[in-house]
Amino acid sequence: MEKIQKHTMIWVVALAFGLLLSSCEKGDESKQLEQPPQEVGVVTLKKEPVELSVELPGRTAAFRIAEVRPQVSGIIQKRLFTEGSVVEAGQLLYQIDPATYQAAYDSAKAALAKAKAKERSDKIKADRYRVLVRTKAVSEQEQIEMEATWKQSVADVAAAKAALDAAKINLNYTKVTAPISGRIGKSQVTEGALVTAQQGSALATIQQLDPMYVDVNQSSTELIRLKREVAAGLAEGGEQPHSAVTVILDDGTEYGETGNLEFSDVTVNQTTGTVTLRALVANPQQELLPGMFVRARIDKGLKPDALLVPAVSIQRNAKSEATVMVVDKNSMVATKIIETDQNIGKRVLVTKGLQAGEQIIVSGLQKVRVGMPVKPVQEEMKPSIVQTGPVQTGTHTE
Repeated sequence: MEKIQKHTMIWVVALAFGLLLSSCEKGDESKQLEQPPQEVGVVTLKKEPVELSVELPGRTAAFRIAEVRPQVSGIIQKRLFTEGSVVEAGQLLYQIDPATYQAAYDSAKAALAKAKAKERSDKIKADRYRVLVRTKAVSEQEQIEMEATWKQSVADVAAAKAALDAAKINLNYTKVTAPISGRIGKSQVTEGALVTAQQGSALATIQQLDPMYVDVNQSSTELIRLKREVAAGLAEGGEQPHSAVTVILDDGTEYGETGNLEFSDVTVNQTTGTVTLRALVANPQQELLPGMFVRARIDKGLKPDALLVPAVSIQRNAKSEATVMVVDKNSMVATKIIETDQNIGKRVLVTKGLQAGEQIIVSGLQKVRVGMPVKPVQEEMKPSIVQTGPVQTGTHTE
């Protein structure tokens, strides 16, 4: 009897526990049904004009470069500049021993005087023979020969003048002057060195550093894509001459002067597949030096109907595709696959997958899933930044 009572008691306790557990589960389900939709922060997409740009690596180059070479042979007597200083065009840099050239000049000068004296004498004789031939005092043959002698003397004077000019030029070449204004580098010779006319090695090099060139290379594929966008009306402007260029130094800071795009090569490098672009940048303080590694941010043009989404809203699926979560017209969460172009500040330019007016979830992403009802709360999207970062074609990388 006692066993029956114990067994009955166990069943009663189990039944009571089951009823209590069922009641708790129903209460939890009721609570879940009564919970309001999860609040999420969203931004509403709208078309807006955006200035696009591309950031490319490059190096600086001097605006002008002149190698100083001697045009006559001789011994260097003096070096008349300080290495590394700024020189002006026409400034005397080296003095070559002028002794032999001065002697040649003096000799040519004397030869000209002699030729002029002979020409004057022959002219007087020729004039006299023209009178005498009329009275038959001299024959016509003698008069013709005298006329020829005088004309030869005239030619000798012209030749002597040319020889004097050449001697003067060579004498002047003993003074080696600066062909351009700029900063001169190290001297390759010292006093007492023998130099020769048109020698292969330069005596020194002068570089004009204001303004400066910035040479960058751009992918030919990107250049073609940009031209197609411009032709299709997707962008206005493009990399035409005089596009603004911002120079970014090696430490990441922006250089104070804004340059202009001056030149685009017409030949694609067969090894790298790139096209050379050249920008001209003012360098009044000579902060930029030839050969420096820099980055150039070049304006690509205006995209009048760009769609931008916050970078924090972009995720990746199992196929590594860029996706965003949106709130559909039924206030349910949905996901969309998108294609992106480049970063613009803290936002990303979307080229495919979204339309203006759609609500993109930017906060509370960890609390929602596809198909879940939500309550969208509008958040403000900051205006676009005019200058953009490096181009990132394809999809956005987190």
